[in-house]
Amino acid sequence: MAAITASIVAELRAKTDAPMMECKKALIEADGDMARAEELLRVKLGNKASKAASRVTAEGIVTAHVEGGVGALVELNCETDFVAKNDDFLAFGKTIAELVAKSNPADVTALLTLPLKSSTVNAVRLALLGKIGENLSIRRFVRFESANKVAAYLHGTRIGVLVEFTGADEQVGKNVAMHVAAMKPVSLSSDEVPADLIAKERSIAEQEAAESGKPAEIVAKMVNGSSIQKYLKEVSLLNQPFVKNDKQTIEQYLKANNASVQKFSLFVVGEGIEKRVDDFAAEVAAQVATAKQS
Repeated sequence: MAAITASIVAELRAKTDAPMMECKKALIEADGDMARAEELLRVKLGNKASKAASRVTAEGIVTAHVEGGVGALVELNCETDFVAKNDDFLAFGKTIAELVAKSNPADVTALLTLPLKSSTVNAVRLALLGKIGENLSIRRFVRFESANKVAAYLHGTRIGVLVEFTGADEQVGKNVAMHVAAMKPVSLSSDEVPADLIAKERSIAEQEAAESGKPAEIVAKMVNGSSIQKYLKEVSLLNQPFVKNDKQTIEQYLKANNASVQKFSLFVVGEGIEKRVDDFAAEVAAQVATAKQS
């Protein structure tokens, strides 16, 4: 019989998230064959291919699909950068973006129930999850449908932008989308910047200005004047210097091309997700120690 070491048990635990003793039993039954042990666990514990819902998916890809005046942007997550490069994973992401554009689901829950490959999106997701061995989740999507034009830009697979625009030159929309990916504005215009972001910036500016030792009324003018106004220009798309020509703003670039932008959406993979770091070796040691004590 093959030796069932703690490191082998930990490896199976990392793949399946099954209980440690169940991993050990499966390995014993499979005579140390990792693939067979993983199969036994999935049969016994259900398609926990599955360590699934409990595992953080902070890696992944952004995909896009544009057809006429309809465009979709999707963030598909996984656990590791390695899987984010997997051909099946990439193909699934492309399929989902196209499905969102064509079917217009209300939300991710509705998207998961849509028919796909004689099954459903969620069933296909679970099958892929089982094949790849990592948790996969459709985190979010956005869909534009308009009588205007829609352009998309993908910076590799980690940043995606969707822009609704008007104008005769198709390249204008693509250039603006590329600019958004590079400069990451938070709103179209300065008056659309979220209030919570302005409040945060004001708090920082007040603390910095207060250190100057100037009177309170002067500090208030400094904050509400130059500091906040500068911030609003920096984070609003129309006020930003065009990344391809910093001598003109995006607003000036659009006017020069008889174009306008109605809205945009920017996705960055894993943005706002807190990554979890697991020490499986320590976990194995702790569980072995507990087992010895009992």
